[in-house]
Amino acid sequence: MATANPAEAPAAFLQIQDLVKDYDGYKAVNHVNLEVAQGEIFALLGSSGCGKSTLLRMLAGFETPSSGRILLAGRDLAGLPPYERPMNMMFQSYALFPHLSVWDNIAFGLKRAGLAKAQVGERVESLLKLVQLGKFAQRKPHQLSGGQQQRVALARSLARQPQLLLLDEPLGALDKKLREQTQIELVNIIEQVGVTCVMVTHDQEEAMTMASRIAVMSEGRFLQVGAPAAIYETPATRFVADFIGNVNLMDGTLDVDENDHCVIGSSDCRHYVGHGITGTPGMAVTVALRPEKIALSAEEPAGEFNKVRATVKELSYFGSYTLYQLALPSGALLKVSQSNTERQAGRAHTWGDSLWAHWSDTAQVVLTQ
Repeated sequence: MATANPAEAPAAFLQIQDLVKDYDGYKAVNHVNLEVAQGEIFALLGSSGCGKSTLLRMLAGFETPSSGRILLAGRDLAGLPPYERPMNMMFQSYALFPHLSVWDNIAFGLKRAGLAKAQVGERVESLLKLVQLGKFAQRKPHQLSGGQQQRVALARSLARQPQLLLLDEPLGALDKKLREQTQIELVNIIEQVGVTCVMVTHDQEEAMTMASRIAVMSEGRFLQVGAPAAIYETPATRFVADFIGNVNLMDGTLDVDENDHCVIGSSDCRHYVGHGITGTPGMAVTVALRPEKIALSAEEPAGEFNKVRATVKELSYFGSYTLYQLALPSGALLKVSQSNTERQAGRAHTWGDSLWAHWSDTAQVVLTQ
């Protein structure tokens, strides 16, 4: 069977090419490049002011790029006003019309587009079924829960069958438990429809749960783009490691660097890492170590590397796990997460205990920037 010519492979559905947004010398978005596949749910993740909302607004047409291009299905969107772009945007506030019923909120854009009455009715009923709100069709927004309002807003955003769906902090108005439940519902609905989606969030758990790929942003740039597991397990920079989840960052010096391992000296211990980094002995590096990858024991583990004696300074019980903060000889704190696998088993360790923290040679990530 003949293999496909790579040159003939279809282009990405959404292409962002060298995009810049400059506000009087301040680059809110700084030469960003991105390709998003059709049907993908892509998340822009970062803290406030990193440029993610500005980027989303440029996609929607609410902001004009200073330079660069945005292409959707090969079409350059330059100069197209928001109402002519084949996309829709759902805001954090949902922006539902309070005086209209659920049915009329969903139908609003369809009526404005001039669809026949029968078509409007068929589309609205189909979307009500999709978001499981058929029995609430005649209620007003204030008569719904936050999660139900969110689903109405989503149905309205999907009513005109956009090629691209933009979500701005879609679950930010919900409490934690409802947000966790709604994340899965929202992904299922988007995947059923098959629409391509770009979402903005500052909530790392939301991005990790909902998106197939994530871009971590800081100061207008992408620091790393990849699948959630890749970004968590192999962060590219110190900022990404620290921004995604809990992490221990230990500064040190590269002592040995071979193809199959490297050795790093730090103030509290010596690290043996099961791969090389192609660095220069003596260079400054940072070892990133996730709390859940560390084990605790009263007895000293065998070997010379990947262990440190410490004292329990603080502990916090979170139900499914306990987070320990251990004081190291240097005075630094080491965070260790231990799963609570047995009911009413009691805590294995408590304040003031002297313990050995240890980890495998595959647990660490070595960062050079």
